[in-house]
Formats: sequence, C-alpha cells, structure tokens
Amino acid sequence: YLQKLYKHTRRNIILYASGWLQKSQIFEVSPEDALISDEDIHAFMEVSNGLRGPNLDLILHSPGGSAEAAEALVSYLRSRFSHIRVIVPQLAMSAASMVTCSADEIVLGKHSFLGPTDPQIRLPTDVGITYVPAQAVLDQFEKALEGCLEPETLPAWLSVLGQYGPSLLVQCETALELSRELVRTWLENYMFKGDRDGKMKAEKIASWLADHQHFKSHSRHIPRTDLQRQEIKIKNLEDDETLQDLSLSVFHAATHAFVGTPSAKIVENHTGRAFIKNLVPMPIPLP
Repeated sequence: YLQKLYKHTRRNIILYASGWLQKSQIFEVSPEDALISDEDIHAFMEVSNGLRGPNLDLILHSPGGSAEAAEALVSYLRSRFSHIRVIVPQLAMSAASMVTCSADEIVLGKHSFLGPTDPQIRLPTDVGITYVPAQAVLDQFEKALEGCLEPETLPAWLSVLGQYGPSLLVQCETALELSRELVRTWLENYMFKGDRDGKMKAEKIASWLADHQHFKSHSRHIPRTDLQRQEIKIKNLEDDETLQDLSLSVFHAATHAFVGTPSAKIVENHTGRAFIKNLVPMPIPLP
C-alpha cells in the first residue's frame, strides 16, 4: 500500500505509527516504545536513507511524547525535505499535534483529530508517577495562595502547597512557553511562509492549541472543522478518493500489525525500509 500510494502521489512516503491503541498495557510496560522520543531520530535516518526529491508525505498516528524530541525530529525532516504534507489517519495528539504544525499542509478526514499542545508535567505521587497539565499546576497554585488567606482553609491548602518542589512552577511556565514557541515558529516559517499576516495567525493558533483552560482536557479530540476555523491550512482527505483509500489502507495494515505482532511502533517508507520497535514483555518475577 505504501508503494501504491507513492505511485499515486509521486511524493516520498513515510509512515510513523504507534500501537498504543492496540496495546493498552504499553504505558505500564514501556511507555517510551509508544511515544515520540529521541530514538525516533535513528528511525527517520534509517527510512530517509535513499529517498530523493524535495517532497514528503508523513502519515502520522501518535499519542505524542517529548516536545524536545519532536523539535529534533522536525529539524531533521526539514533538513531533508522542503515541502512536507502530514496526513493524519486517526489521531495526532500532544507533541504529535505539534509536529503537524510544522507541515506546509495537513490532510485530515472526518475521522481525523489533533489534540491540544499544552504540556504535561511528570509528577511523583503516593500512588506512582502521574502526568498533569502544566497550566493546571499553575492554576492550582493560584487557588492555594487565595485559600491560605482564609484561616479555616489554611491547613488544607498548606498540605497542597507542600507538594510543590522548588522549581516546579518555573518548569511549568517554561514548558508552556516552549510549546507555544515551537508551534508558533513552525507555523510562521512553513505553513504561513510568505503570508503577510502569517506571524499574527501563527501566534493566535499556537496560543489556542496550548490553552488548557479552553480545552479542559489534554486528551480532547479537535476535529478538522474547529481547526479550519482557526485558519490552519487543512485539506479534506475525502477530496482525493484514491489518496483516502490508499492512506487508510496503509494505516489499517499497520493496526493489523500491532494486533498480530509484538510491534509497538512502525516507521517505514515506500521502498520498504523500516524501523520497527517491538514491545518487550515485562519479566516474570522469580518466586
């Protein structure tokens, strides 16, 4: 299907797909196997080897991951290809949503969604590691400060404030600014290149995507109609029936691979070069 898609578009094709929906245990066993990470640079070096021409279609399906790794990934792809089109067959969330904003054009179907780009902070708790929105941490801190002004609520809020480390609030603020800065810069440099209002559009979109108070949940699915209202350049997948059929066939083949094999992440191009990350099962403890 990757070969057939290349014959239709005459553009280089790379599939980047994560199997987190088929392997629900992956975040307990090995979350790095599902997420955008620094290892992906090696994957894209492998599958970009030998590809010629300035154009790339990136089929992207991912729950997200590290914003820093996404930045490195975009930097590498932009050093290899001058025109990038991102096709989202189902979900590009969090840092993957950020990657789509580095495209010259995004292709979405009615069933395709991006996610908010507000960063998540890794926090240790009494019940284990959890990820919380950076903006939620800042908002809770403001509520705690207000609560400490009332004698009857002071003891409860003091216990809340005790959870904050010396650098946590600064970490949240800088993570938020990094998310907005990357999306803003990529939109301005690529999607809105040459647009006299590009800087203003990029700033508006970057702030909107990172607005946790607006979306209420980091897992919110943003449909293409909402994205198009923000003036993001999106083409409807249904406008090209052959492109729709072949790109979804690639995606469905990948999901079957996730179900039937140990693979947790597949990065593959139209020539057959691939980097496949297998989920390593947790060892059974000895009695």
